[in-house]
Amino acid sequence: MALYAQAILFGIGCGVTIRLFMMRTDYRQYPTYLHGKIVHVSLGVIAAGLGSIFMPAILMKDYTAITFLTLAATQFRDVRTMERNTLLQLDTFELVPRGKTYIEGIAIAFESRNYLVIFASLVSTSVYIYGNWLVTIPVVLTIALICRKLMSGKRLRDICVIHAAPIKFINAGLYVDNIYMMNIGHPDRQHEVMEFGLGFVVSPKNFNTRHSLANLGQRQAILHDTAAALGIYRDSGTPSLSPLIKRDLQGGRVGVFILPQIRNTQRAIEVIGSVPVLENAIKMPDTN
Repeated sequence: MALYAQAILFGIGCGVTIRLFMMRTDYRQYPTYLHGKIVHVSLGVIAAGLGSIFMPAILMKDYTAITFLTLAATQFRDVRTMERNTLLQLDTFELVPRGKTYIEGIAIAFESRNYLVIFASLVSTSVYIYGNWLVTIPVVLTIALICRKLMSGKRLRDICVIHAAPIKFINAGLYVDNIYMMNIGHPDRQHEVMEFGLGFVVSPKNFNTRHSLANLGQRQAILHDTAAALGIYRDSGTPSLSPLIKRDLQGGRVGVFILPQIRNTQRAIEVIGSVPVLENAIKMPDTN
């Protein structure tokens, strides 16, 4: 019993550590710096406890406990709903919203990370029971690397080529390179656009990438991340100062028009390249 108690505590510690390792507040500003983290750390402790108890319950032939653990684990599906509802409410107050596709990806990620914690705690507890400290430490480090690999997906720079492009007006039409963006007829607004605006062209590397860039949710994610990282020169009620992404229908390129408060072209290219490729935007019509 003492060995099982030590193994459970060790597994919980490893699971919580893994959850903290996977939690990061960056320029996307979620989870929030204190209260949002408390919620996710608490869920991580619960998930770690579930994973740690599983192996001792089997060894003690307490199959009722295993059934209870299975039912409890299914409750983590509510995490996705909680995150989705929270972010949808917050999104209505953003100058540049995330969009439903981006929010759904974040919600799925937070749900899946609790399952990773359960797996990490289960493996850590099992190794502690059957092995020793010399075996346990490298196993825990390997689990941490696996979790880091699983939580990191592709970035836009992996599937696209991004470069700065000039913005210009042809009569009242605003263009990024040769991609039409919108009409702005007011001279004062045209002056602000030319003074504060930046333009970029995102070119797909292959045919499949064209379909990902065509996804409206993926394009909205680009606008939100650039606004979150670089700021935005606009306020509510100024549609002519809204950032935009428009598609070149012939080549599949997209033109990105932003009005950042930090006018750093190289930094903007880095931010656009760091935008995650959303799972719901991935299409592979060309399998060759």
